[in-house]
Amino acid sequence: MKAIRRITVRPVLPAPLAPLNDLARNLRWSWHEETRELFRSLDPERWDAAHRDPVRLLGTVTAERFSALADDPAFLDRLAACAEDLREYTGGDRWYQTRTGGGGPAAVAYFSPEFGITAALPQYSGGLGILAGDHLKAASDLGVPLVGVGLLYRHGYFRQTLSRDGWQQEQYPVLDPDELPLTVLSEPGGTPAHLALALPGGRSLRARIWVAQVGRVPLLLLDSDLEENDSGAREVTDRLYGGGSEHRLLQEMLLGIGGVRAVRAYCRLTGHPAPEVFHTNEGHAGFLGVERIHEHVGRGLDFDAAVEAVRAGTVFTTHTPVPAGIDRFDRALVARHFGPDAELPELDADQVLRLGRETYPGGDPTLFNMAVMGLRLGQRANGVSLLHGRVSREMFAGLWPGFDAEEVPITSVTNGVHAPTWVAPEVLRLSARQLGARRVEEALSTGDDSRWDALAEIPDPDLWGLRRTLREQLVGEVRERLYRSWRQRGAAAAELGWIDSVLDPDVLTIGFARRVPSYKRLTLMLRDRERLTRLLLHPERPVQVVVAGKAHPADDGGKRLVQELVRFTDDPRVRHRIVFLPDYGMGMAQKLYPGCDVWLNNPLRPLEACGTSGMKAALNGCLNLSVRDGWWDEWYEPDFGWAVPTADGDATDPERRDDLEARALYDLLERRITPRFYERGPDGLPDRWVAMVRQTLTRLGPKVLAARMVREYVERLYVPATTAHRALTADAARELAGWKARVRAAWPRVAVDHVEASGAGAPPELGAVLPLRVRVRLGELAPGDVEVQAVAGRVDPDDRIVDAVAVPLKPAGGADLEGCWVYEGQLDLARTGPFGYTVRILPAHPLLGSAAELGLVAAPVTGTATGAGVLLR
Repeated sequence: MKAIRRITVRPVLPAPLAPLNDLARNLRWSWHEETRELFRSLDPERWDAAHRDPVRLLGTVTAERFSALADDPAFLDRLAACAEDLREYTGGDRWYQTRTGGGGPAAVAYFSPEFGITAALPQYSGGLGILAGDHLKAASDLGVPLVGVGLLYRHGYFRQTLSRDGWQQEQYPVLDPDELPLTVLSEPGGTPAHLALALPGGRSLRARIWVAQVGRVPLLLLDSDLEENDSGAREVTDRLYGGGSEHRLLQEMLLGIGGVRAVRAYCRLTGHPAPEVFHTNEGHAGFLGVERIHEHVGRGLDFDAAVEAVRAGTVFTTHTPVPAGIDRFDRALVARHFGPDAELPELDADQVLRLGRETYPGGDPTLFNMAVMGLRLGQRANGVSLLHGRVSREMFAGLWPGFDAEEVPITSVTNGVHAPTWVAPEVLRLSARQLGARRVEEALSTGDDSRWDALAEIPDPDLWGLRRTLREQLVGEVRERLYRSWRQRGAAAAELGWIDSVLDPDVLTIGFARRVPSYKRLTLMLRDRERLTRLLLHPERPVQVVVAGKAHPADDGGKRLVQELVRFTDDPRVRHRIVFLPDYGMGMAQKLYPGCDVWLNNPLRPLEACGTSGMKAALNGCLNLSVRDGWWDEWYEPDFGWAVPTADGDATDPERRDDLEARALYDLLERRITPRFYERGPDGLPDRWVAMVRQTLTRLGPKVLAARMVREYVERLYVPATTAHRALTADAARELAGWKARVRAAWPRVAVDHVEASGAGAPPELGAVLPLRVRVRLGELAPGDVEVQAVAGRVDPDDRIVDAVAVPLKPAGGADLEGCWVYEGQLDLARTGPFGYTVRILPAHPLLGSAAELGLVAAPVTGTATGAGVLLR
């Protein structure tokens, strides 16, 4: 018989074991080896059966076992040590509390549609969620006062299996929050805290707030599966990235608007400091800005002043390098959910729609663009690698007309990964023997790269022995997973004996695991199947490949790629050398990264915004083999791995491009990678390979840390945003909004009237000074409203200034009879070769985040400059 209702009965622990509950409910166990080992010692078999989830484990251990542990002094000592360690970790000062400089926010609210904290809380689909989880964990390690905000999806992301013919199949297991490491946020009387959004037609969307404790960081997860909701509202948080446009819009309204209300409730009920900075991790959470505008309007600001107040304290991170990766909704659909009959009736729906309007050339005026809204409501914005920052500036340049792409106010903070989560315990133990356990923890959790050099002293035999151990563990893991997969595909146990010989712990092992959109080119390795087969079966220098990945349930093209690869791996000739493992997730990844010798990544450049899987592999001594895209473009060195040459010139012919890049990949494997792995020195070790492993650990390791990333966010974005937020009082916001309106109205009458340059000599010589005298028209504006600049640098063959330097010019007296102002200054001619300059006028105000913020610039009309275009030889 099927139960009509499911409930979870939690165990009652003996009093001496009570700290186990606290340890299980704080997700720090997911990256703290001593705590995991403590739980494993309760019952190793049940620990594995519970998928290494302490909450599940506590629900399965027998009362007799608990009773025995309560009388075990050794266990109680270990329990007390772990509990004390957690108290010190969550309550003591960390990097943030001791950093110099001050100005940090009292709290930061970090919004993301998904969070990959641990496999025990499956609320992620891929890189965006894993990055968000690593951001929270690194913030916890550093003591940064973050509050995470997301949704609790009752089905999480899908579980992947394969049919007999290799077609991806999806299952959506139902998650019971009572069986997860969560607690419900409650009012003082014990009733769950709720929030509500108004929907068209008098409906409402209510949600409760679950809290996951991620070390020091609370993660608030909103759940709409409540009996008070109608069926449509209950399903809003059913699946991650599921449903149609309206379903996605409601998810994003709940995340953004509901998320701000959840943060307010959490701070009210717990005394947590209110956030001064709101960080929007991709456009999905962009409606948080609309709710904060609504809050300011309720306090008496008009809409435009409220926008300025919100912008000052908002950071927006974009993760996509292509317009197709951005959520865009029909304007009419958005309009229907705002206004008198729905959410935020105090706001004019047209004002909300204006925030996401695509006003640039090529934009679609019928669509509401979530990334555009994120950029308009975030005074500070960033991409997630240097290359992605450049791509983002080009992609969104239309929002700042008149400025070159390099001046678009989007910076970059390169992603990082949380080392304590992704570094194998064996690597940690070897490092601890060399550095000491405390120094290893500090190096990994703070990003202090001064402590990594000592790893260079690890003897070669120890380092190579570690790599062999990790590879051997991966072989065992692969065989177990492959066996389960074939059984799910319908194979009988009697026909699976061949799995016992799959992979070899002494063979060069290549890993490839990620989501399966087309640009990541899962099947590029199959471009020349016979050549790949020769690589796999080489009698002296064979390679073996472990592949994993999920296609989006609606992406039949991605599913066909998976099927194509699976069918190749099913071939009896090669199936012992290449495998596909279904249901890629955090649990698999934590075994896969350490066990591989080479991590393969071959996206279409520049479509990989960052790509952090290779970072996780590198922290375990795995070398990267990748197209120079994302982070690898930034940090590639021959000591760390290999760069696959790209055929960017053949971008219009994708078939030819894939052929060329696949051929380059095979060449690298045949001529450089496999010979180096199998080459042995006098001591019987692959000395040159081990040297690359050592360089990867000591020099690349510190760069790829999430601790480094979060410290950059604090210093470069959170602290400046806090300063701006504190400066934007209600009166300052009104003044700034009024000033912007006045400048925009007056700008059509602002112009550069005349430019004179003299005294540099003809031709000018290196070291000379070029005096400039510029006549400008400011219309109704005054010199205090603008900055007049000379922009100079070397020029390319098209006379475009590159490597430009802006030099402010100063007013020389008052306005003349025609209302013009004269500005003067000089350029230092500090380089030889072609050199050019121009003059421009920009709006200037002390509360602007950048000179380009308004997208307004006035430059000379052709023919108005005298001597503009100096050439130095």
